[in-house]
Amino acid sequence: MPSPDLIIVNASILTMNSNRPRAQAIAITRGKITEVGTDDQIKALMTPNTRMIDAEGGTVLPGFIDSHVHLFQGSAELDFLPVGGKTHLSDIRQDVIDYATARPDEPLVLGTGAFYDLFIGVDKDPRHLLDDILPDRPFALLGADVHTVWANSAALEKAGLLNGAEMPQGSTVVMGEDGLASGVLHETGAFGPVLALSRTGGRDMLGYVTGADPVPPATPEERAADKDLLLKGLDHCASHGITTLHNMDGNNYMLELLSELEKESKLKCRIQVPFHLKNFDPVERLDEAAELHRKYNSEMVWSGRVKMFMDGVLESRTALVTRPFPDTPDNIGEAVFDQDHFNEACIKADAMGLQISTHAIGDLAVRRTIDGYEAAAKINGTRDARHRIEHIELITDQDFPRLKELAIVASMQPRHAPFAGFFEPIEPDTILFTHEYSHFCAWRRIRDAGIALTFSTDWPVVPVDVMANIQCAVAPLDLGEGWMDQSQTLMETLESYTALNAWLGFREDHQGKLAPGYDADIVMLKGDIEATDPNDLANLGIALTICNGKITYDARG
Repeated sequence: MPSPDLIIVNASILTMNSNRPRAQAIAITRGKITEVGTDDQIKALMTPNTRMIDAEGGTVLPGFIDSHVHLFQGSAELDFLPVGGKTHLSDIRQDVIDYATARPDEPLVLGTGAFYDLFIGVDKDPRHLLDDILPDRPFALLGADVHTVWANSAALEKAGLLNGAEMPQGSTVVMGEDGLASGVLHETGAFGPVLALSRTGGRDMLGYVTGADPVPPATPEERAADKDLLLKGLDHCASHGITTLHNMDGNNYMLELLSELEKESKLKCRIQVPFHLKNFDPVERLDEAAELHRKYNSEMVWSGRVKMFMDGVLESRTALVTRPFPDTPDNIGEAVFDQDHFNEACIKADAMGLQISTHAIGDLAVRRTIDGYEAAAKINGTRDARHRIEHIELITDQDFPRLKELAIVASMQPRHAPFAGFFEPIEPDTILFTHEYSHFCAWRRIRDAGIALTFSTDWPVVPVDVMANIQCAVAPLDLGEGWMDQSQTLMETLESYTALNAWLGFREDHQGKLAPGYDADIVMLKGDIEATDPNDLANLGIALTICNGKITYDARG
């Protein structure tokens, strides 16, 4: 056996391997884990060419697998104006002016991570409020959930939306009483033209907005800029201990760029990119998904999955629900796909052996997604498909057992929940009735029902900070009467970020655990996670990240 390239000793290792759950040291050779054991056992394998890392008692885990991100968008947002956490327009005014002044050639001044609270209780259309801040240049705010954009007059006019426009199902240009666009743009069909004004030309959003490649094709200079952008995002992910990403939007263009970076040996994370089927696409477009699956299937970059959206989000009242919203009694949200179209897409994708992940937030959207997966199973027969529902923020009692019966994976995001404390609290009888609280972000109920529960961030909706999300799951806030305790144990949460997410990506035989023969994807923390107060987990930093046996992030100095 060759001598190890690298060993880690003096560690508190949580292997996620039931055959040997704990260890002190680990050896890595040519990108693989070769031994896991005691300090003495692993040190005995050293040669003069072996590098030794002292974990100083810190926890060592399989590298985090973030199973729901939007890499291209998150990468781009690192260079735009962050406005997250602000709840009044007056709080962002000077930041916007300073940002715009410092970038006189910026084609679209874009603030990202905007909360809906900025426009609650205001007495003017958002278009006019944003005109008051920046009247003479295109200016827009992208909602934190990436489902709404608020734009000023200059942006709307340049995007061809000021007088309204015909929209695909599920997308809306909200019109004002003056007959012009109010500045509120719901969903991708509406805000895509505005984001296309940005310095990225909207290429970072194409996998989300259309699922198609740039038209006209990106120039060599644009391709180079986009690759640099992706590398910046991947560096950012590695700094949070992440070794694998499951992207939630995609196109051939993004896969091409990532594959080029792989050939250049520049990738710091593994990444799966799906084919995004839009509601205006014929199901025949799924043939492109099969081609992406055939074309991209390496250990670092692969496809094999179809992404769809069934509804919007609760904050904009576009989530599809089984009853009208408490504060808008004539509205049950927006269905992105009609049921027959969705069922047909599920049947075809499943028959092609592709995995499906569907965004469904409202309880009616969840039910219709389950219906589509059930239709596929009835036509094609059951198989180990691991189809996923993304978010499941609200679910009815009658649909809980259906997830289990159909072996559907619940893909959820701890920091989205109201008891995470990241977003503003939910006011009673606005988007939820108080009797529905126990059905909202019901992690505990889902796990206790024997349903596979995986965790992720949904970056850039929230920061790609795994440790903060772990804290949200392990130590959620107590919101009082009506809210169930949805807290997870530490080991449940870690499994949902490692071994279970590897299983979700059909890679459980060589990723997600620290065992001989497995890929050397590893994260080392700055302390002992089990000895850390659950309410302080977000502050337990990443010391080292290793992907494919290579150090991709090192904070040790």
